[in-house]
Amino acid sequence: MGKIWVGPKALAPPPEDMCGAITGLVDDALVAARQAEYAATRGATGGEVAQKRIGSGNIGTDLMIKILRNGKNLEMGVMVGIDPASDGLARAARMNVATCSEGVEGLIRMPEFQNIDVVFDATSAKAHIHNDKLLREVKPGIKVVDLTPAAIGPYCVPVVNLEQNLHEGNVNMVTCGGQATIPMVAAVSRVAKVHYAEIVASISSKSAGPGTRANIDEFTETTSRAIEVVGGAGRGKAIIVLNPAEPPLLMRDTVYVLSEAANEAEVEASVEEMVAAVNSYVPGYRLKQKVQFDRIPEDQPINVPGLGQFSGLKTSIFLEVEGAAHYLPAYAGNLDIMTSATLGTAERIAESLVN
Repeated sequence: MGKIWVGPKALAPPPEDMCGAITGLVDDALVAARQAEYAATRGATGGEVAQKRIGSGNIGTDLMIKILRNGKNLEMGVMVGIDPASDGLARAARMNVATCSEGVEGLIRMPEFQNIDVVFDATSAKAHIHNDKLLREVKPGIKVVDLTPAAIGPYCVPVVNLEQNLHEGNVNMVTCGGQATIPMVAAVSRVAKVHYAEIVASISSKSAGPGTRANIDEFTETTSRAIEVVGGAGRGKAIIVLNPAEPPLLMRDTVYVLSEAANEAEVEASVEEMVAAVNSYVPGYRLKQKVQFDRIPEDQPINVPGLGQFSGLKTSIFLEVEGAAHYLPAYAGNLDIMTSATLGTAERIAESLVN
């Protein structure tokens, strides 16, 4: 089939103690193994959808490695960035992946672009609007998976609503906090009506690069809206905390859900089932402790500013996300859940294109 393009956000550089020689050997071994697997399975699977990626930062590089290592319906096509000296472009070249350092404008001039069917954009909200417009001027039917808070297309959280969005030309992966917490809101929502949901995403300051920091307002707005649209809450609120602790801490997420009165065992079972579903593509995703419940009696309602007074059930969910450390450090679970959710989304889109 065609190719997919992915663009990473600019983030903090990888650890300085990484040995270039060892990295090169690991890259070579990964490429050799992936090429052998691809050659052995291509005939049986009926072909793979190759992928293109614009940007050469940490998110894009991690996504590239995930595709080379774990891709089933995807074939890595091109790494695209704007910094010719970036580690991501250099690593892609070592792994025999085509590269471009002229952004989306350079991408559309490449002969490989003729075969591109799906694109991943992990640049920034502002850049994505420009990129999507330019891509569609050249190829109107192209599929775009948006890793920025731009949200041109519908929000997509794979375990909640991926199947409903396979036909869309542009899907938005919300945010790292959204990918981690919206499944929990949806888990409660499928048991009882959710009046209000509030999430607090705490991430290591080291895992938040310039792109993340520049888009904090968009992060809170996009996540809050997606809690409502995808999670099913009447009102959503999102808070992000950049934790400067050393050594860096793993991503932690707290989810508070206020719903109608419901059976606590049913809610807990729904939450645990959803955690297992997310864990299937983000192995480091887990409950930090048991789900907690607080009954709010009708004669002692709580006040939600802007919404009024409510009684019912308050559900508190505490999560931890550890990264797979394919390219990014293990503490960067916030980035790993984005690339893992993106890979899962891309695989399903590619499967639908192949079929």
